[in-house]
Amino acid sequence: MVPDARRIVVRHGGVVLADSGRCLRVLETSHPPVFYVPPGDVRTDLLIRSTRVTRCEWKGVASYWTLEVPGMTVEDVAWSYEEPEPAYAALAGHVAFYPGCVDSCTVDGERVLPQPGDFYGGWITGEITGPFKGLPGSAGW
Repeated sequence: MVPDARRIVVRHGGVVLADSGRCLRVLETSHPPVFYVPPGDVRTDLLIRSTRVTRCEWKGVASYWTLEVPGMTVEDVAWSYEEPEPAYAALAGHVAFYPGCVDSCTVDGERVLPQPGDFYGGWITGEITGPFKGLPGSAGW
């Protein structure tokens, strides 16, 4: 986990959901990075806690968020760790978005491609090369 000062912008339905130059970037084995946006740089007024929860063996219990904007609802569009494991304490309250669930995510203006599959939320940019978990047959890596 490292601080990343590049500008991260998340948009959906004509609304900027997040805009930050103060993110934390997490890179796990066989995954493209995930950007965690500080809550002060997220339109949290548009996010409603979902009933979904998962557990990461390293980061802890993840809470999920549903986006509600006029005329649309996107279930489980983002997740956060409210009380992460001590090694990831800096992630507390930061929000990570699934790039495949929103209209666009950018890193310093470069449009992100979503990590394949519907579980992982990695952000693929030109600086990242695969293969990545999420493709068919990659669960056992």
